[in-house]
Amino acid sequence: MSSSVAGLVEQVVDTGRYPITEPGSAAWSAAVERVRAELEHDGCSVLRDFVRPSRHDDLRREGVAVAPEAHYDVEVVNAYNIDPGTPLPDDHPGRIALERRNAFVARDRIPPDALVHRLYTDPDFQRFLAACCGLPEIHELADPLAGLVLNVVRPGMDHPWHFDTNEFAVSLLTQQAESGGVFEYCPGIRSAESENVDDVRAVLTGGGEHLIRRLPLRVGDLQLFRGRFSLHRVTPVAGDTARHTAIFAYSARPGVVGSVSRTAQLFGRVTDAHRLAEGQAVRGDTLLD
Repeated sequence: MSSSVAGLVEQVVDTGRYPITEPGSAAWSAAVERVRAELEHDGCSVLRDFVRPSRHDDLRREGVAVAPEAHYDVEVVNAYNIDPGTPLPDDHPGRIALERRNAFVARDRIPPDALVHRLYTDPDFQRFLAACCGLPEIHELADPLAGLVLNVVRPGMDHPWHFDTNEFAVSLLTQQAESGGVFEYCPGIRSAESENVDDVRAVLTGGGEHLIRRLPLRVGDLQLFRGRFSLHRVTPVAGDTARHTAIFAYSARPGVVGSVSRTAQLFGRVTDAHRLAEGQAVRGDTLLD
């Protein structure tokens, strides 16, 4: 790694607490083991102030600058992000209609010199995340829009209950809402072998309070999360400030590109890369979505 890149990482990341530039060191291994243990036990791990407090204003400013590029399209969805017309039993939670009212800034609208973009492509950051997820390596998505996004939840809006497509999600809060905008999740509510529709239905209908955990997040906090198996949402944002979160998407294999339908839903557009990759997706489990 060049000294200029190393300098960037050390300026942005609190490498005293999270020594991502020292793979294999005792401190690096301890940090990795802590994250792995929390992911195994709680389905989630938060690295507080992963980005140095001195750079928090930079994160906010860069997010605010690109937020107007977010694609907004309030639509009726379900927790599985599948076609609402998909044939399902009458009592299946996939038939419960939800309103998606958040928005996404696509990767090609985020400047390459933005802190989140430089972190996303940094080899030491990727190596650290791969180790935390128990993988030999991870790859940036080949998707030109979805690899790195800024999730924007405006005041009065929310991100409804849903499951992720990827097993692991990595995110970084860049702007906190004045109130509301709380991350809620149900760790391990389903598995690769079982949808556990009874518990999912209970949460979606307001009867699964005992299954829900609430996680306060602050600017600069890095979150690793098993979002494919944990139902989760962001509660409605209140006040005058939008909630911004950078989402880093990686895959265990190279060349991953999102589907045409899902890409159009999130970004309002598709590229030739999406059209060429259509129908080539490889599923890692037999879950509904």
